[in-house]
Amino acid sequence: MIGRLLDKLVFGAALILALQVPQLADHYHQFLSGLYESTKWQVDGYQATAREYGYPSVRALVEHHMQNDVASVRKDALQKLATLDQYEHLQAGMAVFENGNLLSQTMYMLHPERYRYLEKVVSNFDPGVPLTLGGWTFGVVVGLLINTVLTLPFALWTRRRMVGRSSKQKTLTGTSS
Repeated sequence: MIGRLLDKLVFGAALILALQVPQLADHYHQFLSGLYESTKWQVDGYQATAREYGYPSVRALVEHHMQNDVASVRKDALQKLATLDQYEHLQAGMAVFENGNLLSQTMYMLHPERYRYLEKVVSNFDPGVPLTLGGWTFGVVVGLLINTVLTLPFALWTRRRMVGRSSKQKTLTGTSS
């Protein structure tokens, strides 16, 4: 009886935890969208400047500025290069969140390279319940998996103990007859 109650409590906790993942993914997508739009605004400005001054691309403008004798121009070029690299990474992330499933989104969020983004999202995250069928399905499946992983060793140990007791009882009743 206690084992069944414990099993239900573990499943309930696992379900509540797993239901947070779709919510977190939604918040992460919103954060990523804002960062993407602000970075895109900067890159669009770089592209307008590059076109205005006859450069074939922003990278060509940056490469030319990297060769400048003035240290502040070279430093500015490095900052532009970092922004361009970030923009490319953000484009890839937006593609994952716009076209990918919840599992791929979760893997993207949990990648060590992006922990600083995840920390920012988690700092503003309020637990909730997803309102989509996909979110609930994910929560139930992951909750069941977590429950199985956590309770399976105990269930196997209990079953082994019961089988050991019943075989001892059969041995005792079989030898005394």
